[in-house]
Amino acid sequence: MKIGMETSEGGPSVIYGHPVAVAAEDIARRAGASRVFIMTTKSLAESAAADLAEELGELCAGVFSDIPAHSPRKAVIAGARAARAANADLLLALGGGSVIDATKAMLIALWAGLETTEALDPYRAGRGGDREARHALTPTLHMAAAPTTLSAAEFTILAGVTDVGRGGKEGFAHKDLAPIGIILDPDLTRSTPPELWFSTGMKAIDHAVEQLCSLERSLMYDAVAEEGLTLLIKGLRATRLNPDDLQGRQDCQFGMWRAMASARSGRGMGASHAIGHTLGGSYGVPHGITSCVILPAVLAWNAAAGTERQEVISRIIGAKGRASEAVAGFVRELGLPSTLKAVGVKRSDFQAIAEHTIHDAGVRTNPRPIGGPEDIVEILELAAG
Repeated sequence: MKIGMETSEGGPSVIYGHPVAVAAEDIARRAGASRVFIMTTKSLAESAAADLAEELGELCAGVFSDIPAHSPRKAVIAGARAARAANADLLLALGGGSVIDATKAMLIALWAGLETTEALDPYRAGRGGDREARHALTPTLHMAAAPTTLSAAEFTILAGVTDVGRGGKEGFAHKDLAPIGIILDPDLTRSTPPELWFSTGMKAIDHAVEQLCSLERSLMYDAVAEEGLTLLIKGLRATRLNPDDLQGRQDCQFGMWRAMASARSGRGMGASHAIGHTLGGSYGVPHGITSCVILPAVLAWNAAAGTERQEVISRIIGAKGRASEAVAGFVRELGLPSTLKAVGVKRSDFQAIAEHTIHDAGVRTNPRPIGGPEDIVEILELAAG
């Protein structure tokens, strides 16, 4: 396996091939932090998080483990309260996308001194938020991340949080929300449940595919996306055959990293991400599973806009025929659900999903123009099963 650290201009340090505790100590030292507070899930609290806390010793100021899927506001406020009580000076998110997104939102709660879920309202990005309030925030501490999945949440300044009261996913954003250090330790991912590993791998594939299919071309970012997709396909197949293949796991992590890096082109995502946001936030479909179900349908619907770029996807997967069929076949190869019916979404939900999704930014950057909710319903029908 490769061992090293890379730091991009204005971006986080990415440490790979080192044990998580060694990397965490290095990040804390460079940040001048002496009280690292671990944010994680109940499933990791007595295993990876407990081991890390013991290895960090006095450097660890505590562990908060009550972060469920989809990063609900309640968990954000509770985690911020725990970190505040521990006088933490660096948060370390240990887990998947939900943990990392919740920890980002906790930073906002800590910077602004928020004590209630309602107090988060002004800091939402987009509709209903207060842009001036967000820009007035002064960062008082930062976070690092040790991901156990392939969601790539650690590479963005965005945090997806669920407002249970309103019944939907909302975004929070700030230029200083991204982790100052990212730890890619393949050994840390061995305890990740297979379905979660493979489904978040599909989310990473979704990042690469929607970049490759964008109508806007970028020689550099297209190459990065192709490399990311190639590593992901290779790594996911390797870990499917042998869960203990650390090289395969590192290939997946590097592929996820490249796939997300390609999104820095500024081209935006497409309808798969847009619909996925609604399915995750409002219908409880797990992150990654949304891509398994929706990406093939979006590729099939987008084929009317041209298939030249889609042929690249089929080639990398090693399948003949349409990209929609190649991706659907790969989903089945990983043993993941591939239809809306399989994840409990009914046709009677389609109109409401479409009307909610039409406001997502991914709709506006989809390769085939989406004119209204009826087009989204067409995509959902292709994924119905």
